[in-house]
Amino acid sequence: MEFNTFDFHPQIIKGIVAAGYVSPTPIQAQAIPSVLAGRDVMGLAQTGTGKTAAFALPILQRLIKGSRGGVRALVVAPTRELAEQIHQAVSDLGAETGLRSMTIYGGVNIRPQITALKRGVDIVVACPGRLIDHIGQGTIDLSKVEVLVLDEADQMFDMGFLPAVRRILQNLPKKRQTLMFSATMPDVIRRLSSEVLHEPVTVQVGNAAPAETVSHALYPVAQHQKTAMLLELLTGDRTESVLVFTRTKHRAKRLGLQLDKAGLRAASLQGNLSQSRRQEALAGFRDGKYQVLVATDIAARGIDVSQVSHVINYDIPDTTEAYVHRIGRTGRASRKGDAYTLVTGEDNAMVRAIEKVLKAPIERRTIEGFDYNAPAPARTADGDREDASRRPGRGGNSTKSAAGKPAAQARRQRAPGASRSRSTAVRGRKPAQ
Repeated sequence: MEFNTFDFHPQIIKGIVAAGYVSPTPIQAQAIPSVLAGRDVMGLAQTGTGKTAAFALPILQRLIKGSRGGVRALVVAPTRELAEQIHQAVSDLGAETGLRSMTIYGGVNIRPQITALKRGVDIVVACPGRLIDHIGQGTIDLSKVEVLVLDEADQMFDMGFLPAVRRILQNLPKKRQTLMFSATMPDVIRRLSSEVLHEPVTVQVGNAAPAETVSHALYPVAQHQKTAMLLELLTGDRTESVLVFTRTKHRAKRLGLQLDKAGLRAASLQGNLSQSRRQEALAGFRDGKYQVLVATDIAARGIDVSQVSHVINYDIPDTTEAYVHRIGRTGRASRKGDAYTLVTGEDNAMVRAIEKVLKAPIERRTIEGFDYNAPAPARTADGDREDASRRPGRGGNSTKSAAGKPAAQARRQRAPGASRSRSTAVRGRKPAQ
């Protein structure tokens, strides 16, 4: 099957050709006919499978005829990065159509958004919070919306956006086409889909697990040795693009700085950054300026970089769904990818849950020459024990606090249940000055 099978408008075909699309992905092949037919659709597929084009192309086909300048299609997404990604895809695919698209999200001045809405726009890609602001101020007219898309719906509800989504729905015409796309199908999504979708067509590609192109490995390690082990994984014999996930914004920022100080071309992406800094970090990672990007889960749905070779979970995620979304950043577009997770004894329950989703045990690995018996350094002011400047086995086992006193000694332990195999590692060092 090829895209010309769908009989898209010639102006849309030009956008498809310019984007380099030839054959639709499975989710596109199954969803596009139903969307073109005006049906409500519940689309379930792994991340990186082409869901955006599955709804963007039929929307362009629908809107290319009819009045211009009023909001006729609304796409709601959980993060700024994903909103920008969708907007860019719509703009690229619809470059020859004359249809206007814009993004609406917080963290930036609202005035330019208000000005753009006054000038007239056909497609709005919005995050729930800022969209509610516009609704409250009366600066957006949603009375002409013909198509609503709730993208990455499970993530929106994980982030607490359900009340905002319900308020948005109250401001939309009851007669409309509604599309929901998600990588997983928790109970809250099932309930909402029954409320907002009318006789939907359900399109499911694969199951709620990472793509088969991704290989998985666990690296058991003490909490205070995580940074040292991460450095070992990042200093191998391959030069690749690596995405590292942490649980908190503070840790992402600190770890990014530590990796940069250690000679790696690294940046961080987390919620405390301004929008311009976030865009610079993403653009630098996409363009190869940064080979390591340390991020919180805010980035799990907003990074469309097909060349990501490795995802490393510095902190194991809290849910299996979050693991699926994180790992979905690698192994995209049929490319091979690797997923490494640093785990402590406290992570055993989540490891078992992830293995249940994968329907297979995950390989446990150790790193040859790594000193698993190195003691913990003194606690820092923020309570963390990790110390990127100390790499066990690379210069002694002792360290001192800022006051010059010996650090508290932690009980020595070897990584439980780990096999002795040399890891496949990646490298992203700065070039020699």
